[in-house]
Amino acid sequence: MSNEIGILFLRHSSTKLEQMSGYLTNCMNRLSDEQIWERHGAHENAVGNLVLHLCGNMRQWIMHGVGGVADVRTRDQEFSADGGTTGAELLRLWNETVQEARGIIDSLPPEKLVERTTPQGRDVTKLDAIYQVVGHVQQHVGQIILLTKQMCRTDLDLTMPRPR
Repeated sequence: MSNEIGILFLRHSSTKLEQMSGYLTNCMNRLSDEQIWERHGAHENAVGNLVLHLCGNMRQWIMHGVGGVADVRTRDQEFSADGGTTGAELLRLWNETVQEARGIIDSLPPEKLVERTTPQGRDVTKLDAIYQVVGHVQQHVGQIILLTKQMCRTDLDLTMPRPR
């Protein structure tokens, strides 16, 4: 792999996580603690569950898979949580997790992107692991944006404010 392509991939991945953090922070700051844990049935995840899930996923795929730290994820707890953690606490956990993940991504030499790793028992390259996380974060932050729009009954003007 060309170092230039690898450098661009790593930089873009880190920047995309930063952008998604801004969107998630905007949403979390608009919601009450009750709204953050609101579900309309057992088939749904609350915003709080999605934040916990993204942190667990990032920790497993980036910190463990790319960075080599121990895998401490307890995935079932991400979805079974139903409150008890405030929006401020979730946001602090999110920001710490994203900063740690970005630190690993930002310090990874591009030639290591082709090295193999096994998060969740899957044999992937470190590039695959980073790509999986960035896409996963975008997917679930999109869900959080939609839930926030529905609960607040307004557009969030995240990318381009529009006249109304």
